[in-house]
Order: sequence, then C-alpha cells, then structure tokens
Amino acid sequence: MTKRPLVFFAHHQGRGHANRIMAIAAYIPHDRPLHILTAKPDQFDNMPRHSKITQLPDMIGAPSRSNALHEEPTPSIMHCVPLGVDEMRQHMRIIANTLGEVDPALFVIDVSAEIALLARIMSVPAISIRMHGSRNDTGHLAAYEASVGMLAPFDEAIEQEDYPAWARERTYYTGGLCTTDGPVLERELARERLGLPTDKSITLVIAGGGGSGTPYAPLTVAARAEPNALWLIAGPLHKEGHETDFGNLRELGWVDNLDEYLAAADRVVASAGDNTVHEIARFAKPFLCIPEWRYFDEQRRKAIELDRVGGAIYRETWPASIPEWKEALAATDNLDTANLAQLHEPDAARRAAEWLEAKAMEYWTAS
Repeated sequence: MTKRPLVFFAHHQGRGHANRIMAIAAYIPHDRPLHILTAKPDQFDNMPRHSKITQLPDMIGAPSRSNALHEEPTPSIMHCVPLGVDEMRQHMRIIANTLGEVDPALFVIDVSAEIALLARIMSVPAISIRMHGSRNDTGHLAAYEASVGMLAPFDEAIEQEDYPAWARERTYYTGGLCTTDGPVLERELARERLGLPTDKSITLVIAGGGGSGTPYAPLTVAARAEPNALWLIAGPLHKEGHETDFGNLRELGWVDNLDEYLAAADRVVASAGDNTVHEIARFAKPFLCIPEWRYFDEQRRKAIELDRVGGAIYRETWPASIPEWKEALAATDNLDTANLAQLHEPDAARRAAEWLEAKAMEYWTAS
C-alpha cells in the first residue's frame, strides 16, 4: 500500500528551518513521499533524498492594494496577515491547493502559527515545530491547539516554565538537534589543519545568518581585553565605520568548515540560534551567549534557559568595556561544559523522523 506523503512547510527566514527539515528528512522511510513548501527552494539544494519542492511567493514586504486595506488592524489570533496583499493570497492558495491535492499523512510546519490554523480548517493533521520565546499569546496558543502535536528540537531540560502543561504533554522533545555532522576533531589536530597557533588562547565568534550581523565594535574591545589571545569571527559583521582594527582580531567571513574552527577554539561567543547552540554543545565548548533580537523574544528566552542549566553565560547586551569583557569571559571559562554537552542529542534528527512516522501510522492505519 502506498503511504501518504509528509508535507513540510519551511519558513524562509534564516537557514535553520530548511537545514532542520533536511536533517529529519534523511531518516524518513523512503517509501514515505516528501513534499516541501518553501519560498527559497535553493536552500534545499542538498536535500538528502528525493522530494517534490513547490515554491511559494515571498510575501514579506509586499504591498496592500489600497491604503484602507493596509490600515486594517491585525486580529489578535494572528500575527502577520495584512489585507489586500496579492502575494499572501497566492502563498496561502498554493499551500491550500497542495494540501488538497496531496492529502498528506501529516503537515509539518517549521514555523507559522497561521498556517497551523489553515491546516486545521482544511482538516489536515498538523505538527508544529517548536521554538523558544514569549509565545503565550492568543495566536500561538491557538496554533498549539490546532496541531495534533508539537515537535521540540531541543532537550526538555531547557523548556520554559511558562509553556502550558497541556501543550507540553503533546510535545515530543528530540533532544538537541544539530544539523551539522562529521567528526569532532581534537583541538590540536584542528589547529594544525587550519594553520592556527597552538600556544594561544582562541575565541571563536559565530555570527548567524538570520539577522543583520554581529556588531564589530564590541569585538574590538574584546581583542584589547585579551591582547595575547586570538579572536576569530565567522559570519557576517555589522560595522559602523568608527572601529579600530587589531592584529589579534581576524575576520573569517562565511566558512564551510565551521566544525574545524569549533574544535580549535577554547571558548565560543555566539547568539542563541537553534543550530548554533547545538553545534557548540556538540563540541562542549565554554559558551558566552549574547542573543540577537528575534520576534517573540525567541533567542533571549532560550539564552535564559541555557544560563539556568549552566550551559552558557547569558548577557543581554555586548560588553562595552575591558573590565566587562574580562568579567564575562572569566565566568564563561568557569562553566562546566558537561552541562551544555548533555543538551546535544546525536540521534535527534532520527528520533524526530521516527516520531513523525509513528504519528503518521497512528492516524492512517485502518482500525
């Protein structure tokens, strides 16, 4: 008997949603067809197995067709539903048509509260992938209720206290899901491969791809705070033009071998992006976490939970002086890295896939 497909929706902001779906898809049984809905199909160029990909219009910033429509207030049960936007109507029409034509076993949503409501209206069982944040608003709670289950790609130890108990009961925690695999190199071998000094302390700064870039100015202060150490920055930087460069502060830009730099580092400074956190946990490095602004306070809430369990030192803002940097770095170096390491689950993607397959079988096996 042919199995019903799984349909995935991938939010286009950042790379994490697509990478997570691809990691999970690698473990979905091959007799279960896959269908991806995304505004950025190129993010799935490395899809590990065959799947149909349908492109959605990118509706972000698209105009309404009149000022009166644009000025209509957003209903409390939704977050981003401006009226009179052609791209939004096309976006939702393609999703609705796909669900109607494909008739999926499950619709896995990473992430959108409104699309979870659409799935329920169309009588399609939806799984909402969870993220941290202040999400006890009407819209998110409605999406949780509309979903047949939630998939949390993190360890239950860093669940938020204010997440409702009834929703927690319907959530499957995979453990920390890292979308990067490969060997965890010894520090000395990694430094040898990268041509880095073996006699210096090295701090790796990771800037994520979902925001405007890490500010450069605070890092110049960090370099001054540790003049005999080497600071490496991977990812996009935001410069204001007044910064002074220092010889022990090196920009790497985007790198394809971030795992080697993680292995080579003595400590890591980064935001609280999902995959970033679990990459650092995989290498068990002392972690200074400075969250970036995200909707619903996602990164800040996650950073607070990491700090609570001793997995990272959380700072709300970048240290602005040499004494502040020294204090933050000393606290980071005193962390027990085992607390962070246990938040990474090597089999998280496989566990997610197995849970989704079990859910699909539960709903569509004749009784």
